[in-house]
Amino acid sequence: MQRFTAKIVDMMKQEKLYASQGGPIILSQIENEYGNVASDYGSGAEPYVNWAATMATSLDTGVPWVMCQQPDAPDPIINTCNGHYCDQFTPNSNCKPKMWTENWSGWFLFFGGAVPYRPAEDLAFAVARFFQRGGIFQNYYMYHGGTNFGRTSGGPFIATSYDYDAPIDEYGLVRQPKWGHLRDLHKAIKLCEVALVATDPAYTCLGPNLEATVYKTDSGLCAAFLANVGTSDATVTFNGKSYQLPGWSVSILPDCKNVMLNTAKINSMSMIPTFVYESLSEVVDSSGTVNADWSWINEPVGISKNDSFAKLGLLEQINTTADKSDYLWYSLSTDIPGDEPFLNNGCQAVLHIESLGHALHAFVNKKLAGGKAGNSSNSKIAVDIPVTLLPGKNTFDLLSLTVGLLNGGPFYEKTGAGITGPVKLKNSANGSMIDLSSQQWTYQIGLQGEDKGLPSGSCSMWITQSCLPKNQPLTWYKTTFAAPAGNDPVAIDFSGMGKGEAWVNGQSIGRYWPTNVAPGCGCTDSCDYRGAYDARKCLKSCGKPSQQLYHVPRSWLKPSDNILVVFEEVGGDPTQISFAMRQIQSLCSQVSESHPSPVDMWNPESESETGNTSRPILSLECLRPNQVISKIKFASFGTPQGTCGSFSHGKCSSNWALAVVQKACIGSKSCRVDVSIDAFGDPCKGVTKSLAVEASCA
Repeated sequence: MQRFTAKIVDMMKQEKLYASQGGPIILSQIENEYGNVASDYGSGAEPYVNWAATMATSLDTGVPWVMCQQPDAPDPIINTCNGHYCDQFTPNSNCKPKMWTENWSGWFLFFGGAVPYRPAEDLAFAVARFFQRGGIFQNYYMYHGGTNFGRTSGGPFIATSYDYDAPIDEYGLVRQPKWGHLRDLHKAIKLCEVALVATDPAYTCLGPNLEATVYKTDSGLCAAFLANVGTSDATVTFNGKSYQLPGWSVSILPDCKNVMLNTAKINSMSMIPTFVYESLSEVVDSSGTVNADWSWINEPVGISKNDSFAKLGLLEQINTTADKSDYLWYSLSTDIPGDEPFLNNGCQAVLHIESLGHALHAFVNKKLAGGKAGNSSNSKIAVDIPVTLLPGKNTFDLLSLTVGLLNGGPFYEKTGAGITGPVKLKNSANGSMIDLSSQQWTYQIGLQGEDKGLPSGSCSMWITQSCLPKNQPLTWYKTTFAAPAGNDPVAIDFSGMGKGEAWVNGQSIGRYWPTNVAPGCGCTDSCDYRGAYDARKCLKSCGKPSQQLYHVPRSWLKPSDNILVVFEEVGGDPTQISFAMRQIQSLCSQVSESHPSPVDMWNPESESETGNTSRPILSLECLRPNQVISKIKFASFGTPQGTCGSFSHGKCSSNWALAVVQKACIGSKSCRVDVSIDAFGDPCKGVTKSLAVEASCA
C-alpha cells in the first residue's frame, strides 16, 4: 500500500499537479469508508488508521489529506462525510472544516432490481442544508453518470449502466430539471459566499421543524437560510417579514431579505427523453443498406482448451481464475451402474448444486439441464435440477460465472465465488444420494472463444453457410453494421437475448441480461420528495428488465463496417437486437408568478411584500448543438394542470399564451419569457397563476 500510494503521489508531483505546485489538486485522500467496517477488524483497526495517516502525510503533497467516513481520523487528517445527507455531520476537531465528499445523487442499478432515482428537490434540499449548517465543501457522487464497460461492474450484480440518476446522464446529456435546479442552487449559494466564509452561523428556531440561519459580518454583509425540515408547508416570520416555506425545503436569502431560491420550487426546465429505434437491417450508409446477416460459432460444452487441469474436490472460483474471465468450467465424468436405483423404476434423479454464486448453468451429457442465479441481496445458490441419466458413463459440465466482484464490506476479499459444493445426485423417490464433491474434477478457466479472439470478430471460424441457430446456449454471434446517422448518443437494445457479453469493434460494451426483470411492485413515477430519501424510496421500471439498453460510445464507431459480436449463455434471438438513439422528445417548464426569479435575473432591490423577488422568468433551451425550438406543443398562462407531456388547460387560461410564447421562442436555440400579467393579461384576477410550456427542438 505504501509503495502504491508513493508511486501515485510521485506521478502527480512529476507533473506539478498539486495546488502547492500551482496545479489543480487541492485534496488527497487516503483510505475510503474504512470507518464503516473498522469494528470488524477489532484491535487492529486503530493502529492501521494511524499508520495510514502517518504514511500519507509523510509524502509531503502540500495539500490536506482526507479520510471519508473515518470518525477517528488522526490529526492532521480531515474526516469527511459520505451519504444522502451530511448537514448534521460534525468533524472530530474544531480545527477541521466540515466537508462532504460523496453526496449520492441516486443509487446503484442492480440486475434484478428496479431503477432508483432521487428527486431534484430532495438533492437540492440536502445541499442547501449542508451549507446552511456550516459546510464548506460538497462533492457529488455521481455528477456525471457512466457505463461499466467490459467486466468492470462490481457489487456483485451491479448492472452495466452506472447512470446513477446523475445531473449529467450516462449518455452525456444533462438530466433536466435536476441539472438546471442544481445550477440555480449553486449560483444562489455562491452569492452568499462572502458572508459564509467570513463568519460563523447563528441559528434561530422559528417553530417546530423550522430554522433560520444567519451569516452576518461586522461590515454588514448578511446571508440567511430558512429551513423547513418537516413535510408540511409552513409560514414563518423572519426579520419582520412573512415567508412561505414548503415542506422539506430551504429558502436562500443572499441579502437576508429577498428569496433567491427555494429548493422545493423548480424554475429550471424539464425534459422528456426518448429513444428512437432502428433495427440493424435498417441502418444505412452512403452505399445503401448495410448487410446485417449473422454468422455464428458454438462454444464447446465443457473442457476444450489445452490448459485445463484436474484437482480433487471443488475449487473456489476467484482464486482459481484470478478474475481473468467470468467463466470457470467444473467438469466430471462418472459411471452410473445399470442396477443403480437412479435408473430404475421410473425414478427421477436430481442434481443438487450449492455455490457461492453468482450464477451457474448445468449441462448433463452435453445438454443444458438447468441453472440458477443469485441476486444482489444473496449471491449464494442452491438448486435442484431434475436430470436424465444413462447406464454407464455420464458427464457433468457445470459452468460457474461471476457478475462483478464484491467491492465493499469487511473481509470482502475472502467472500469467494463459484461451486464450492456440495454437488450431489439425489434419488427423488427414496432420498438416496451420491456425493460428487470430492471426486476429481477437471477445470477450465474461461471460454475457448475468448482465447481464440472471437470478441474482435476477426477469427476465420465463423459459420455463415447454414441456418442461424436461435435460442441455443453457448453461442457466439457476429454481424456488421453501419453507424446510425446523426450525432445522437447510441445504445443497443438486447431484447430477445438472454444473458451474456457483447463487443463492438473489439470493445466490450459490458454484460447484458435483459431477462433479469425487476419485481412487479414498489415503483412510482412521481415520488414525493418530502422526507428522508433512501435507495428504496423512489423506484421506476418495475416488472421490466433492469437494463434493456446498453450504451455504445459514438467514438467507438466507424461510418460503416462495424463489427458486433455477442456471446449468448442461455439462448436468444440475435435478429431482434436493435439500435436506439437517445433524443429529447420535449422540453417543458412551469413557473408560477409567485416563484422566486431565476438566479441570473435576481435583483435584491426588486422586493415584494412577501419577501420574494418579482417577475419570475420561464426559460427553455435546446440541448443538442445546431438545434432550435421548432414547435410550441402547449402553452397556458393561468391554472394549467398536469406534468410535462400531459399538460392541460385549467379553468383559468389566457388567450394570448400560445402566441406570446411562439413569438419569443420559435426559431431560437433558447428563450426567456416573463411570467406576469404584463405579458399575458390577467385571465382570473386574485388567483395565483403560472405559465406551463411544452416545446420541441429540431
